[in-house]
Amino acid sequence: MDGPSGAGKSTFARELARQLDAQLISTDHFATWDDPTTGWWPRLAAALHEVAAGREATYRKTDWSQGFPCIGEGDEVTLSPQRTILLEGFSSARKANTRLSYRIFVDHGDEEARLERAVARDGEHQRAHFLRWQQYERGWFAVDETRARADYVVTSS
Repeated sequence: MDGPSGAGKSTFARELARQLDAQLISTDHFATWDDPTTGWWPRLAAALHEVAAGREATYRKTDWSQGFPCIGEGDEVTLSPQRTILLEGFSSARKANTRLSYRIFVDHGDEEARLERAVARDGEHQRAHFLRWQQYERGWFAVDETRARADYVVTSS
């Protein structure tokens, strides 16, 4: 599940994971404010490769509990190849991700409303980060054509 910040993709993904009894991975486990898409991708891709080959994969989440990213200091996560895995988060459905069965794009067309939802969730002190993030997202989605390549588009309210 991909889509812009504040669109509701995490909420949608949690409910779908519950209904499917699936394991949920978030790109928030890897990404940081300063590295939204690139430097961390090989770690995630390696874990997905292991699972696709029928082996368990383990990674350590980025810890966001202090309001800023601490890479590799979060909980350890083990992915099992016997489970359905849902990958959720910004850039999860990127063109380079060839491991996906379905691409779901979760959208909420009002960028200002998405900003306010994200700030309400994570705190006013994150507003400047989200403003920069939204600018990055616009460029990323335009170049990656994420929404146009989606198998399903879900519009949140």
